[in-house]
Amino acid sequence: MNPDAPLQQLGGLSAREFLRDYWQKKPLLVRQAIADFESPISPDELAGLALEEEVESRLVLEHGETPWEVRRGPFAEDAFAELPERDWTLLVQAVDQLVPEVAELLEQFKFLPKWRIDDVMISFATPGGGVGPHFDNYDVFLLQAHGRRRWQIGQMCDAASPLLPDLDMKILAQFDQTEEWVLEPGDMLYLPPLLAHCGTAEDDCMTYSVGFRAPSAAEVLTHFTDFLGQFLPDETRYSDADAAPTSDPHEIQRDALDRLKALLAEHMSDERLLMTWFGQFMTEPKYPELVAGIEIDEDGFLDQLEDGAILIRNPSARLAWSEVGDGLVLFASGQSRLVSASLRELLKMICSADALHLENLGPWLGDDEARELVLELAKQGSLEFAADE
Repeated sequence: MNPDAPLQQLGGLSAREFLRDYWQKKPLLVRQAIADFESPISPDELAGLALEEEVESRLVLEHGETPWEVRRGPFAEDAFAELPERDWTLLVQAVDQLVPEVAELLEQFKFLPKWRIDDVMISFATPGGGVGPHFDNYDVFLLQAHGRRRWQIGQMCDAASPLLPDLDMKILAQFDQTEEWVLEPGDMLYLPPLLAHCGTAEDDCMTYSVGFRAPSAAEVLTHFTDFLGQFLPDETRYSDADAAPTSDPHEIQRDALDRLKALLAEHMSDERLLMTWFGQFMTEPKYPELVAGIEIDEDGFLDQLEDGAILIRNPSARLAWSEVGDGLVLFASGQSRLVSASLRELLKMICSADALHLENLGPWLGDDEARELVLELAKQGSLEFAADE
C-alpha cells in the first residue's frame, strides 16, 4: 500500500502521518472511520459465544456482590436474564478467531504489521456499563459498533500509578480527565499505551477493541534467554584468561564485569537466533489448543487439492516471514522453518491469501521444497481444509 495515501479509517491521515504523529504518542478520534458500519455480530450472538467452553469471556458488574465484580465464563444460558438492567459489561476475547466477518475488520489496519495485532475483543454494555478508569500497556483502536459510548481520557500512567485496593480489576484511584467524546457506530478512537481512559455506555452498545501485542522487557529477556540456552553447549562458560593478580580476594573487580558483559553480548547479539526467536514468539497463537493439525500423507494431500479442496488459514494461527542470512524463514504459530530465497512469493501468498487452492498453488507444487512446506503447514494446523458448504 502507498504509505502516503490518505486513509478514511485514519480521518484522512496517511499511514506515514499517523505513525509519525500519533502512534504510541497521543490519541486520535476519527468520526465515521468506517462509514455506515454495521456489526456482523449482534448482542445476542455475542452472548451466545460467552456460553461456549473454548471462548474467553468476562462479565463486569459495577454494583455486584462486590464493587466491580468480575465473573468469568463460560456462562449458563440463564446468566444474562438474572442481571440488572444497567451498569454491567460483557467482554468476549478473540472474536476475530470465531467469526470470519469480524476478522475482515482487520483489513482496515493493514498499514501496521499483522504480527503485532493481538485480537479483536468485543464488549456489550448496558446503560452506565463500563470497566472503570484504567490504562492499557498496549495500543488499542476502539470502534463503536452499536449504540453510543462516552469516552473520557486522562493522564499518562505507569506501574506506580495508584489503583483502588481489593478489587478484581485494575481501576485507577485517580483519574484526571482531559477530554471527552461520545462515539456512535462507525466512529473510532485510537489510544496509545499508558493513557488513562474510561468508557461508559450511554445506551445498550457494542464496542470493538483491536489490541496489539506488546511484550514486556521482562518477557523478552526471560523467553529469549530460555530459547538461547538451547543452543549453547555446557562448555561455553565465564572465563578469565590473562586476569591480573587481585589485591583483595573478596572484591569483584570491574574487569570481571566487563568479561561477563562480553560473554552476554557475544551470544545475545546473534541476529539469526534473535530473529528466529522473535518470529516464533510473536506468532505464538493466543489459544494453542485451537491449532490442531491433521494426519495426511503427500498423496492424499495432493488428491484433495486436485479434487477442488481449498486451504485456509486456521483462524487461531499466526503467520509471518522474514529474511535470515541468504534464506527466508516462515514463522507459523510459534514454529519456524528455513526455506530457500526462491520461495519468497510463496511465503507472501501463504501469509496473505484468503485461500490456497490448485489454481494459485499449482505453479509451486512441482517444487519439492514448496510442496513439503505447504503440506507441513496443514499437518501442523496453521493451514486447514475449508469445510464443504
